[in-house]
Amino acid sequence: MAVFVLRDGQMVDKATGEPMNAPDAPLATPQVRGDLPGYRSPIDGKWIEGRRARRYDLESNNCVDANDLPSPTKGRLRNERFARKHGLSHLVGQ
Repeated sequence: MAVFVLRDGQMVDKATGEPMNAPDAPLATPQVRGDLPGYRSPIDGKWIEGRRARRYDLESNNCVDANDLPSPTKGRLRNERFARKHGLSHLVGQ
């Protein structure tokens, strides 16, 4: 596997010095996401600092992230009165 380094403002293969991309192609770089800010767990009140701690907190309390669950309503609202009140009648399920 090739290892790339930054030399003279260009990403090049460390061993051969060949450029990473063609001159007109955009530079391919890894994406980095910042970690989550710390918060108190709503489950047991422990301090959670970062994604890994959040994952461990969910596992240790036998919980799952709600975003990982399939939607039982598939994006539709079941309460027609609520939907109409908030102008969401197009989301009412059959």
